[in-house]
Amino acid sequence: MTAKHTRYLVQLLLALAISGLGFFQLAYRSPDPLGRPLLVLMAVVTVLFLVMWGLACKFQPYANQSIMACVAMLTGIGTLMIALLDNENGTAVATRQMLWLCIALVCCCVLFAFMHDYRVLRRFSYVSMVVGLALLLSPLVPGLGREIGGARIWIGVGSYQVQPGEFAKLFLAFFFASYLFTHRDQLAVGGKKVLGLQLPRLKDLGPIIIVWVVSMGVLVLQHDLGTSLMFFAMFVAMLYVATGRVSWIVIGALAFAAGGLIAAKVFAHVGYRFDVWLHPFDQTIYNRTYGSSYQVVQGLFGMAAGGVLGTGISGGNPSLTPLANSDFIYATTAEELGLAGVFAVLMLYLLIVAAGMIVAMKIKDGFGKLLASGLVFTMAFQVFVVVGGITLVIPLTGLTLPYMAAGGSSLIANYVLAALLVVISNAANKPEDDTMSDTFRMEAVQALRRRSVHGGSHVNTGTPPAQADDGVLDDTQDGGARVE
Repeated sequence: MTAKHTRYLVQLLLALAISGLGFFQLAYRSPDPLGRPLLVLMAVVTVLFLVMWGLACKFQPYANQSIMACVAMLTGIGTLMIALLDNENGTAVATRQMLWLCIALVCCCVLFAFMHDYRVLRRFSYVSMVVGLALLLSPLVPGLGREIGGARIWIGVGSYQVQPGEFAKLFLAFFFASYLFTHRDQLAVGGKKVLGLQLPRLKDLGPIIIVWVVSMGVLVLQHDLGTSLMFFAMFVAMLYVATGRVSWIVIGALAFAAGGLIAAKVFAHVGYRFDVWLHPFDQTIYNRTYGSSYQVVQGLFGMAAGGVLGTGISGGNPSLTPLANSDFIYATTAEELGLAGVFAVLMLYLLIVAAGMIVAMKIKDGFGKLLASGLVFTMAFQVFVVVGGITLVIPLTGLTLPYMAAGGSSLIANYVLAALLVVISNAANKPEDDTMSDTFRMEAVQALRRRSVHGGSHVNTGTPPAQADDGVLDDTQDGGARVE
């Protein structure tokens, strides 16, 4: 065990200890003791976190495990808030959340132990597309989909509800990364310049139009602004990373804004979101039966009651806000822990995002660069949309806060997302020949070899013909073929 692995263990134990201290305070201040099932699951979760650390040290020795320490801290805070609300409401959501957490940690352990090369995902790009779209649209299947809170984004499995869109984002990220890596050169070609902005060629607009149509379909048919916005933003962000052209961001933002405004005028459920955003304290909107601003207003009052340092564990009344343990868990945290507490939460998210971006910059493989960028952007964008909606910076979308909000689908999917970032970071930090690990250069080498075979003559790569087949392209040798 290296000093780095010891440091990761200390970080993880610190996160678990702080979470345990919070539960101790809850048990001390609450008239009802914590249930035995919850205590047993807390012990199991602690063991699973340590097992996950051990597997990562063995099979992903160069990975940045600080990501999982931050994730553990966020989950601990979120579960504490859920348990606090359980005491007020007489429910057992925290126990179910801990059970989902056990499943999520088992998934992470499997990934760490068996995914030695993330690039295997590229082989299943179109399978990922089919699975992702099937999951995304499955709530529309009659008899399978369920509508909760006005949004048809759930499917019923017995007495449980599953949100397939959370898993769809992973599969679509795999497909987007593979597709954009393969077609990046074509999509990077510029067309006409308008107002100093290099626009893409018309014939290259096909992919973004298709994704826009699917996003609008989700918005209209499933009444889900959040999922629609998240998938479209993920594709546009990955498109920008692949091509480096700002014009794609401008086109994407204008296209979604136009679609959203039209939908707000045509479809009542979208218009209600904008009404709540623009006029939350309007008496008519506040008293609506459907599309009311009651939830947003209660969340704002709860955050105001928290002040700078919060009301303390069990000191506030977060249960007055509807869905305080899921959609509005950020407001619950702000009320109990105050502005200082939510700043700490946002800092933890920022650390994960920073670590993910560093991985994306360090990885030499183009597919890994796109995949890491897409995954970390999706998580960061989801946090922005949730926090922005609760604080009325943007319209409320219905997405949940990663790692903190109640819900098994979101928890498992986001833990798999974090585990994938850890696996990619292992490849990024692995000491190996940079040239051999650089997919862009290796593809250039292969192209030169194919030309030499079909052209019947040896292409000068700065190495003798006998070594050209097995050698590595060196763009620094005099007379060699230079690949930028």
